[in-house]
Amino acid sequence: MQNWISRIAVAAVLSTAGASVALAETTVGLLLPKSGVFAALGAEIDDGFMFALEEAGRVDEFTIVREDTEVKPPVGLAKARKLVLQDKVDTIVGVVSSGVLGAMRDFVHQAEVPLIVANAGNDHATGKSCSPYIVRVSFSNSQINRPMGQWMYDQGVRKIYTLAPDYAAGHQMIEAFSGSFTAAGGEIVGGEFTPFGQTNDFGPYLTSARATNPDGIFVFYAGGEAIRFVKQYGSFDIKADVPLYGSGFLTSPLYVGAEGDAAVGVKASLHYVPTLDTPENNAFVAAFQARFDRTPSEYAVQGYDSARLLMGAIDAGATDRASIAAALPKVAYTGPRGPLEIDPATNNVVQNIYIYDTVKDGDGLTQKVVGQLTGVRDDVNGCKL
Repeated sequence: MQNWISRIAVAAVLSTAGASVALAETTVGLLLPKSGVFAALGAEIDDGFMFALEEAGRVDEFTIVREDTEVKPPVGLAKARKLVLQDKVDTIVGVVSSGVLGAMRDFVHQAEVPLIVANAGNDHATGKSCSPYIVRVSFSNSQINRPMGQWMYDQGVRKIYTLAPDYAAGHQMIEAFSGSFTAAGGEIVGGEFTPFGQTNDFGPYLTSARATNPDGIFVFYAGGEAIRFVKQYGSFDIKADVPLYGSGFLTSPLYVGAEGDAAVGVKASLHYVPTLDTPENNAFVAAFQARFDRTPSEYAVQGYDSARLLMGAIDAGATDRASIAAALPKVAYTGPRGPLEIDPATNNVVQNIYIYDTVKDGDGLTQKVVGQLTGVRDDVNGCKL
């Protein structure tokens, strides 16, 4: 991947040498983690974004400036300032951590620079802290988890123990699930928030969960934490007696192979799984696999759709920060994850949510869709655009 990006960068530089070749017209700041717990997620979003430009034959239309958030809110804010004030980007794309997004929000809004959120699900960014300059093409934390509460209750689950890392996304995801599960008639019998990025031993938490005699455990973890949690869950006797449910990032195609058989039987909800049998997704998966020799994850699709949203805005006539910000919410299309549009009331994505089971497929693992909710959108939640 790095060599490919380098070739693109060289091509962009060379393109300025001849008057017959058009200069890149749009400067994009890709603000993603290159280090820290979410580094793999950032790389996957980057791959998806560049793949969309390459597929469309439009790489030369864009100058890409990359910065590393390090998954640290103060660093993310500093890098956003650098992209806007020094690099003069027309738009920022990226942000994986909800904490980083929260730290950036006021600066982006006051600078009037369009931000396409390619991952961070911070509910407030398209709720009470929404902005006409922030458009989310990934998901909101509530949007992903809210459907699981009713679905699990309908499957006969009555008592649940919850676990998640102790930061903004962890709290919002658990709150969304717990709210819908208890509204359906279920009971949260206990739960804990684990130190974010610092928890290597989940044994004590699994022991506490089992002591409550729940019908299941519902969790949110992503990246390296997801791998550690699922593997440790599988190594305890608890797997045989207490089913595991969660936000779909828990068993993402990006790293489910590293989790191994411990992930089998885990049921989760997500806005994209690569086994969706639609013409758009089948074509995307085939092309992505041919390009990268791996199955695309939800992160790759988020990067891909971020680029498609941006290209759609430019195709509609957007030429600068203000016009890009105005055009982004009006772009809609059917892509790998299904129908996609931006809710004009919140600037949050409207999309399908899929509930899937991780199952064995020969020597590997795959996703079996067991439920679907169409056109899921968030309430306004205090948003005033």
